[in-house]
Amino acid sequence: MASLIADRDIYLLSDEVYEHLVFDGARHVSVLDHDELYQRAFVASSFGKTYHVTGWKTGYVVAPPALTAELRKVHQYVSFCGVTPLQYALADFMAEHPEHIDELPGFYQAKRDYFCNQLAGSRFSFKPVGGTYFQLVDYSQIRPDLNDVDMALWMTREHGVASIPISVFYQSPPPGQRLIRLCFAKQEDTLRLAAEKLCAI
Repeated sequence: MASLIADRDIYLLSDEVYEHLVFDGARHVSVLDHDELYQRAFVASSFGKTYHVTGWKTGYVVAPPALTAELRKVHQYVSFCGVTPLQYALADFMAEHPEHIDELPGFYQAKRDYFCNQLAGSRFSFKPVGGTYFQLVDYSQIRPDLNDVDMALWMTREHGVASIPISVFYQSPPPGQRLIRLCFAKQEDTLRLAAEKLCAI
């Protein structure tokens, strides 16, 4: 990537909100680890994803001082202010539970493994995800006639399981792609019930 941007006026926005949710002994590699990339990068991270409070919409950006100065000029017109009590709550939790970061990968890997084991008898095909708390599944053996948006609607209406179509993350989705995203950041009973419904499709 460094060679691609070396002689161009290009800056990087690196979405690293799942930096602490990496499984199977793998290590997250950030653009911050690369000197040349760091000089031209904004790295977005999320307290919400890391501390189970996604509804708080609290995160941060890391960038070199010159880039941060420019970002602040834009930020003041995009977001008036953060929610101070939530920032204090996060700071207190981080100080009181420094072990949380180290325990997080194992916590979610156990959920991933449980959910994937429960799905093993289904007609969905998948490879256990290496990070995040979303499992991609291929439904081409079930309803190849449906695009992912229609598949997500059909599964919700007919089978009571909500999913996320992948095409919403593309400007131009690959033709014929039959993938949906399932969240396993749930209680075990919820995952078991969802898997039972998915295996019945």
